[in-house]
Amino acid sequence: MRILVFISVLFGLGGLTAQTALYNNGNLRIHDGGSLGFHTDLINDAPFDENLGLVGFYGDNVSVFGTVVPLFYDVEVAVENDLILTLGLDTRNNTNFIFGDIFTPKANPAVYYNFLADAFYNGEGNLQKINGYAAITNKQDFMFPVGSNDALRPLTLNSESVNPFAKCAYFFQNPSTQSVIPGDFNIEVLDVDIAAVSNMEFWRLEGSVPSTISISWNRESNMANLTDDATTIIPVGWSKVSQRWINLEATFVTGDLEQGFTTSATFVPNDYEIITLGVSQIPFEPLEKEVLTLDNFFVSPNGDGINDRFFVEELAESPNNMVRIYDRFGLKVFEQANYVDEFEGFSNVGNIVFGREDGLPIGVYFYTIDMLDLDLKYQGFLYLAR
Repeated sequence: MRILVFISVLFGLGGLTAQTALYNNGNLRIHDGGSLGFHTDLINDAPFDENLGLVGFYGDNVSVFGTVVPLFYDVEVAVENDLILTLGLDTRNNTNFIFGDIFTPKANPAVYYNFLADAFYNGEGNLQKINGYAAITNKQDFMFPVGSNDALRPLTLNSESVNPFAKCAYFFQNPSTQSVIPGDFNIEVLDVDIAAVSNMEFWRLEGSVPSTISISWNRESNMANLTDDATTIIPVGWSKVSQRWINLEATFVTGDLEQGFTTSATFVPNDYEIITLGVSQIPFEPLEKEVLTLDNFFVSPNGDGINDRFFVEELAESPNNMVRIYDRFGLKVFEQANYVDEFEGFSNVGNIVFGREDGLPIGVYFYTIDMLDLDLKYQGFLYLAR
């Protein structure tokens, strides 16, 4: 049985003002099955790391500050005006986003929300994410649930080996005029194979292990201002060595000018100051094979016998095929060889922790179809409803 404890302590500042806060200077511990709910600030000046159970941050506005980073097991965030970290926070298991962002100061990358080796999260969205720096420790693959303002803009990292540490934040700012990160990232200073670079947004990614990334665009990315051909969209990075934008070489691109994502070739994140979307001088052509477009599909697995599964009539002509489905951020949620009609709104890949039993969230997904025996490749959109 869980016991939920609410602790509020009056904490004076110079005898002139006062605020409620829990001040930890030692001897706090959450046992297995226990819960501690914060409706007030946490000031942590002593080790607070031998914890199991759940820590919840609730209410209107909650801050965490002090001198010693706390380590929690399960974390739940339901804060109307954000959980504000001026001190980092580590988590070992599940982070449950209910509402409100986890906010870290982007001008201070030393403060971050850190997912340790077995940690994961659920419930992320436009109004519940990490508005600041998210980090991982001893993880190989991860989708950083970062964003800015009212938009979730994650970056998916797939590394060749386990990352001892990696960190990411998203900025809805022009790289040329931003003032948060030291340096001049002029979007006019381009390598020869880049036609243009986004003036709307960028990500900052740190990591020492060779990796690929997937980043997405939406309407606010305004890619139509850079190109009229979505197949030319590429990931680009500002090189620390050459001090110019470098093509990170798209190995996969799907979508249209209003939404889509691209996956990079392998690179070392620490070689680049920031990353964003750009436009190549030539269209992306995977395996020198033309990518054809099928109709968009509607899938509503509600048991009424109409559009309950993703069914593509043309696949009857190609039993030797491969179907892959991605969410709008580029995370692969389904993969099936020799596909017939198996997709009915559930994930079957190992990178999805939630959505296996309850089904994937409603919304737009991208699909790719490789008809291997016909040497044809198709792509398109499907809308998943309930």
